[in-house]
Amino acid sequence: MRDWFRCGGGAIYKLTHKKERLMEDIKAIDIQNRIFSVRIDKHIKFWYGPEMQKVAKGIWKGVLQKKGVSHEDSWKVMAELWPGSVPALLKEMEEVGIELVFIDQFMTYSWHDKKRDVITTIDEMDQLVAESKGKIVPGGGYNPLNIGESLKELEEGVKNHGFKYMWYHPATYGVGLDDKLSYPLYAKCQELGIPVTVQVGHAGEPVPCERTRPYYMDIVALDFPELNIVLTHTGYPWIHEWISLCWKHPNVYGCINAYYPKDLDPAIVKFMDGPGRDKVMWGTNSWGLKRFKEEFIQLPIRDECKKKVLRDNAIKLFKLDIKP
Repeated sequence: MRDWFRCGGGAIYKLTHKKERLMEDIKAIDIQNRIFSVRIDKHIKFWYGPEMQKVAKGIWKGVLQKKGVSHEDSWKVMAELWPGSVPALLKEMEEVGIELVFIDQFMTYSWHDKKRDVITTIDEMDQLVAESKGKIVPGGGYNPLNIGESLKELEEGVKNHGFKYMWYHPATYGVGLDDKLSYPLYAKCQELGIPVTVQVGHAGEPVPCERTRPYYMDIVALDFPELNIVLTHTGYPWIHEWISLCWKHPNVYGCINAYYPKDLDPAIVKFMDGPGRDKVMWGTNSWGLKRFKEEFIQLPIRDECKKKVLRDNAIKLFKLDIKP
């Protein structure tokens, strides 16, 4: 009985120790964090908009009821997940084993009010990067309703302020992935040699999302073969389209942010452990570095594949000056 317990206990310890080692040894790169995690004031304004108030009354209703929080103050529940400042973020990164965090200008739009709802200037991005001592990787944004000025700002950010990528949320503008208003962005990013990261699938906000199905990026990938495209947010509920696009096109990649790893569709988990091991990257959407990394480590994926998704793929795609 004692021998059995010792063997069984040893097996359990070995498994637990292995996962703890992965948590410590793999210095992850979060390619999709948010300005809100270090500047909560940005989120308060965003959350009081009509779209996010509807999210609070719908998607977040159950969580808010459990916590006894009104939909007007629902931003406080989200804020519990955030460090709240750059120094606090750096502390959390050190504790969890995160080497770099990507934060972009979050250039979204209120489809209901027909105006920009979050504005983060290049100067503000510079301040974040400086305060982080380079641990925050900056990215730009795009407004398809003000193309000229938007592209000029993106080029300035890339050439003079270290922007490594940009993130685009077309559904908030009521624009499709393959829309003529999106094409100038793709052309500019291809010219600048930076990846374009695009939210695909359903948005949490009540905005039109049919034209942001991953399927519509198929023609874009063909029209811009030298442009690296990252499809964020897993493409839900069109998950198999997301997988198919990442598998089919050499220049299309995916990011699993916005859904906790334990809730990922089994098809995505299988893809990351197989043909998608070089095509998928890890991100948190600022919903908790520790939880996202712990849950990812627990997934039934080979260690070498976990390392690629957590770190190596991002280093290669975004041309980061750090060792794999």
